[in-house]
Amino acid sequence: MTITPLDWTIVALSIVVSFIPAVLLARRAGSSSAEFFASGRSAPWWLIGVSMVATTFSTDTPNLVTNLVREHGVAQNWLWWAFLLTGMTTVFFYARLWRRSRVLTDLEFYEIRYSGRPASLVRAFRAVYLGLFFNCVIMAAVNLAAAKIANVLLAWPMPRTLIVCAILNVAFAATSGLWGVMVTDFIQFGIAMTGSFAAAWFALGRPEVGGLSGLLQHTPASTLALLPDFSDWSLTLSILIVPLTVQWWSVWYPGAEPGGGSYIAQRMLASRSERDALAGTFFFNVAHYALRPWPWIIVALSSMLVFPNLSDIARTLPWVDPGLIGHDMAYPAMLTFLPAGFMGLMIAGMLAAYVSTLSTHLNWGTSYLVHDVYRRFVRSGAPERHYVAVGRLVTGLLMLAAALLTFVLDSARQAFELLMSIGAGTGSIYLLRWFWWRVNAWSEIAAMVSSFAVALGFAVAARNGAAIPSHIALLVSVAVTTVTWVTVAFLGPATDRATLVSFYKLVRPAGPGWTSVRAETGLPPSPDSLPHALAGWVLGCTFIYSALFGAGTLLYGHRAQAAMWLAAFVASGLGLARIVPRVWRAETLT
Repeated sequence: MTITPLDWTIVALSIVVSFIPAVLLARRAGSSSAEFFASGRSAPWWLIGVSMVATTFSTDTPNLVTNLVREHGVAQNWLWWAFLLTGMTTVFFYARLWRRSRVLTDLEFYEIRYSGRPASLVRAFRAVYLGLFFNCVIMAAVNLAAAKIANVLLAWPMPRTLIVCAILNVAFAATSGLWGVMVTDFIQFGIAMTGSFAAAWFALGRPEVGGLSGLLQHTPASTLALLPDFSDWSLTLSILIVPLTVQWWSVWYPGAEPGGGSYIAQRMLASRSERDALAGTFFFNVAHYALRPWPWIIVALSSMLVFPNLSDIARTLPWVDPGLIGHDMAYPAMLTFLPAGFMGLMIAGMLAAYVSTLSTHLNWGTSYLVHDVYRRFVRSGAPERHYVAVGRLVTGLLMLAAALLTFVLDSARQAFELLMSIGAGTGSIYLLRWFWWRVNAWSEIAAMVSSFAVALGFAVAARNGAAIPSHIALLVSVAVTTVTWVTVAFLGPATDRATLVSFYKLVRPAGPGWTSVRAETGLPPSPDSLPHALAGWVLGCTFIYSALFGAGTLLYGHRAQAAMWLAAFVASGLGLARIVPRVWRAETLT
């Protein structure tokens, strides 16, 4: 295929426009580690919200959605749609608590919540475990998707793609810090979303598809269904029931952590107030679950008519590396039909999505390795500019490690399942540690060790021909991990009382879990209201799911169902308008 000069001009302009904030904010970012990693704690809600959603929109995301739709239909997206329950929990229960903690990274939390050497051990271990291992797996999955897209659209081999992308990402992330990353995210999100809608429009225009009516006519109803076929109990259990009942609260997954964490916590900590933390996180969930999915789903469904089999992709795109072809390759394959100009817009959009995600992960991982390991355990008390310089060096090394790891992954789905298995069962402790004083550092250690051991056991069994279905493995992991950490919480050494009192005075969590500690402080009960937070959670989930499924049923031409979803959308929106001001009235601690 041919990329025209117009296309390359559009791509070049998008890079230049996106890089301007990085250059303008480089000096400010280099002034201190608080500016480099947390934007001086002065970011407004709209900026942190757009930055969150831009970060979770990367080159591997539409590929993953396409993979899911082509394998088991639209309903398989419940594997990630269920995480909305987690996101709304973060909005109404945890966003303000994170902002009150005033830590620079979410791992610094461990040494204000727990005491002694175990607290330091957990902080250091998770900094390396998440900032290096987990983070590099995520970035490698994103790199792999970028390599597949570049191989399809540009006929570039993987090494060339990784070299070009590494230079771009290190330049963005190492130059501007979090301020530049977030402002660049704001620009790049607009480019990426425009490209997504353009891809859906032209996918529907393919003669094999025949527009929206043709797509609906030629696609089986079971594929279009928003719920799985309940006659297939195993499938329903794995992609709907388990995600909605267990997965959302029990699994630690970057961007959808129970209680908030990783770059979501980083954005909340960078916000200028508790209100901004709550509003920004709410906006992120609206955009992530209600705005973005349908353009990707339309392209995925269209690809099933254009490329019914993987062999069709290989035959149509003979220059593509056969080792890269999978169901997730169908998305970039559909992009080859874009006309001149729109092809450049799509390349620019995918590049923008890629850079926004990688630059965030580089800054986030670097914040752990520099602030939570190097500064805390190796060299404390150095000038601020020293830590910024070390951070820029670590940024480059992280990108190199992620690029090398890219060569051993096969698909975005593979990386998704790997991360899900390793984090299975740990989520409950991240929810309860804010609201129950008995949770201690040894509980977290026990949760991490048991979760990893169970995941390793299932991996060994799979290699020996005794693979366990993923939903069964998840249930076993959750059960073993939860019993382990709760037992340790009761039988292990409690957190030092002075640390608990100090934490309560700083964060003021609501609920009965801190009653005995609160009595020692002499403070009145927390200004937060758990009933109001619960009402906000229910209404928020209803609001976003109504928008998501209302848009889907409207596209399907089911007007009666669309009207029902519209009514739920309006009613929940009015409810939120009443609840949110009551939640905000509790903001007396910032």
